[in-house]
Amino acid sequence: MNRRNTRLRREYLYRKSLEGKERILYEKKRMIKEALQEGKPIPTELRNEEAELRHQIDLEDESTAVPRTHIDDEYANASERDPKILITTSRNPSAPLTQFVKELKFVFPNAQRMNRGGQVIKEIIETCRAHDFTDVILVHEHRGVPDGITISHLPFGPTAYFGLLNVVTRHDIKDKKAIGTMSEAYPHLILNKFSTKLGERTANILKHLFPVPKPDTKRIITFANESDYISFRHHIYEKHGGPKSIELKEVGPRFEMRLYKITLGTLDQDEAQTEWVIRPYMNTSKKRKFLGD
Repeated sequence: MNRRNTRLRREYLYRKSLEGKERILYEKKRMIKEALQEGKPIPTELRNEEAELRHQIDLEDESTAVPRTHIDDEYANASERDPKILITTSRNPSAPLTQFVKELKFVFPNAQRMNRGGQVIKEIIETCRAHDFTDVILVHEHRGVPDGITISHLPFGPTAYFGLLNVVTRHDIKDKKAIGTMSEAYPHLILNKFSTKLGERTANILKHLFPVPKPDTKRIITFANESDYISFRHHIYEKHGGPKSIELKEVGPRFEMRLYKITLGTLDQDEAQTEWVIRPYMNTSKKRKFLGD
């Protein structure tokens, strides 16, 4: 199993290393296509390669015209099988963190919760790979308050690190009649205001934690971005008086997330390349929004 994982990882890194060359070749072919379509002369720097590039253009179809990226490889099997998620905590979790993780287990379909005990991250990741888990979610706390969540996709990554704010669990709400019952149906997803390239990348990581729902499911999960703070909300709805009268009930838990790092690797790989990280000076650029407008 270890040898197979090493081979797959090496193949993935090799394909990733070819991306730069494929992108340059794609740009050259695009320039030649535009010149031919508009009746303009071929750019001077491409005239020596024109015959070879035109031959390659003739051989392309819709699936090969645009080069694949490492993101395609990361989620290549997402359409073939449903996500299988392991949720665990930092060591010696407090009662509030344990309660929060219990509720998260019902938020994500096909999720399993594991008591961390004395296990190190590397052991957890190796066990998950061996048992075909697609994601590992690790929840952190500070003085009994959940303050961080890490989502690591298997087997190659990426790993996204989020801060947690304003966590309210179902357990914290005293009036139980005000909240809906916890459904285990596959939910519909609402991903709002993830319009930038980084926003699309973040939405891609979040949406692949959930399987495809049935059209008539009455469970809704929302990730709404506002000024780079992602609000998580969980609702169910009922149609008591026909299609025009819909009653929406919040199920919980609710919290805000803030992305601060994405790495191109799994949680156990300290050497993984950093794709994006928030820097101290970024906090001063109030008008700039990284995930969406």
